[in-house]
Amino acid sequence: VRWTQWIFLQLFKRGLAYQDRIPVNWCAELGTVLANEEVIDGKSERGGFPVERLPLRQWLLRITAYADRLDADLAGLDWPETKEKQHHWIGRSEGALVDFAVAGSPNAGAPDVKITVFTTRVDTLPGATYVVVAPEHAIVERLTAPAQREAVEAYVRATRAKSDMDRSDVKKEKTGVPLGTFAINPVNGDEIPIYIGDYVIASYGTAAGMAVPAHDERDHAFAKKYDLPIVQVVAPADGKAIDVQKEAFTDDGVAWRCRSNVAIADGTPSAEVRKLVTAWLASQGKGSAKVTYRRHYGVCSRQRYWGEPFPIYFPVECDGD
Repeated sequence: VRWTQWIFLQLFKRGLAYQDRIPVNWCAELGTVLANEEVIDGKSERGGFPVERLPLRQWLLRITAYADRLDADLAGLDWPETKEKQHHWIGRSEGALVDFAVAGSPNAGAPDVKITVFTTRVDTLPGATYVVVAPEHAIVERLTAPAQREAVEAYVRATRAKSDMDRSDVKKEKTGVPLGTFAINPVNGDEIPIYIGDYVIASYGTAAGMAVPAHDERDHAFAKKYDLPIVQVVAPADGKAIDVQKEAFTDDGVAWRCRSNVAIADGTPSAEVRKLVTAWLASQGKGSAKVTYRRHYGVCSRQRYWGEPFPIYFPVECDGD
């Protein structure tokens, strides 16, 4: 116990151990937080008790502080399969943060309300036709129109009974509910609807995503289901004809009929468009380049009486502590 707690204190002193409120699988009957693997169809693996997603204060380890070092040091290993799995686990992604201002919200209040998303395909931003946020996103209650409140609250309650693994299952049909309010596409000024969708996970990225149905399979299926616009902005570099109304074109290619305040000429390679759009967003104060990681923190939940106590005292002051 002594040395385990000593190690934790060293992590804390270096700023690598910290507290935050994050969504976790809470089982009231067992009085503990459960791992995703311990939740089956919304119930605990042991006992079959109801489990819901609640934001609770947790101890976290800032493992992304070493993500680049871990990723780079894999180069010296002669374990091809292991290296591939580790690269995937670390999940380093280069992309951009994009700010969508909110328009037409009856509850938005200040004019600077915005939804920030992370994307690796900022070149497709002119084709974004809706925004999806996680049901647990702090902005949901604020942006829900009165006419949609009942439907939104019901959807949020239903989502709490699902684990992150269930919600991110690529085989499951994606669902969502419109908030009744709109975001503004920063590169062309289009007002696009804001949805909540359970396939967007609160603990991943910014808990929100821009949707480009013409160039993302998941977004395409969602757009077809809810009759949302599908706007092509990328074409194959070889000139091959495609029909994005039938199927998403997800590869890099060249710019195609981009309606945007960014000067993007038809035929510009996708990689170059990403640079142009990212630079324009930064110049307008509407975004910036960003590197993110799939594995962004480690959660330390002491389950009932298992494991050594954390060697730091903090007061319980409010709900969620």
